[in-house]
Amino acid sequence: MGPAPRIVELFYDVLSPYSWLGFEVLCRYQHLWNIKLQLRPTLITGILKDSGNQPPAVVPRKGQYMFKEILLLKHFFQVPLNVPKNFFGESVKKGSVSAMRFLTAVSMEQPEMLEKASRELWMRVWSRDEDITEFQNILAAAEKAGMSTAQAQHFLEKISTEQVKNKLRETTDAACKYGAFGLPTTVAHVDDKTYMLFGSDRMECLAYLLGEKWMGPVPPTLNARL
Repeated sequence: MGPAPRIVELFYDVLSPYSWLGFEVLCRYQHLWNIKLQLRPTLITGILKDSGNQPPAVVPRKGQYMFKEILLLKHFFQVPLNVPKNFFGESVKKGSVSAMRFLTAVSMEQPEMLEKASRELWMRVWSRDEDITEFQNILAAAEKAGMSTAQAQHFLEKISTEQVKNKLRETTDAACKYGAFGLPTTVAHVDDKTYMLFGSDRMECLAYLLGEKWMGPVPPTLNARL
């Protein structure tokens, strides 16, 4: 038997486009590297509040740069990112609490569906400029991810429970304790040490920490570990 897989936690919010990039890279590499990927739905507003950080919209030049950069990252990462028409207005105002509680409920009861459900919510807001706050829209994303209507409605009913609310708070607090100040935040547990990395552009450094081979954001082979 080879060495046990290292635990890699990804803290993310579907309101964050950079979280989507990091998510897709780690989902691609989870089958190539000797890791066990743990997806951790997190609330970005909680991270920002706890750390004192501010969203890009607060700094106009940063926001302008972000939307220009997204068009480049779309092709580099091969993720279908598009700039929403009024993201810093309507989308940020509405937030992602319901969506992240939904994903938290999924993670608690049916974690094998979490990857697909998360991706479909990102597809709505960051690819098709669609709503992710109304229940019928979360339901549509869940069904597109492969859930039955009954399954999706079950998780929607869980959104308002204290159990799910507390779990999302606990995950957000865990990210803060690791030192998170934004998302995505990746936490690698290697040789009894814990490393926190911020952003979707730290994956090469993550590969170095893991002693694994980095082959770019889109590795040439996804069929076997190298």
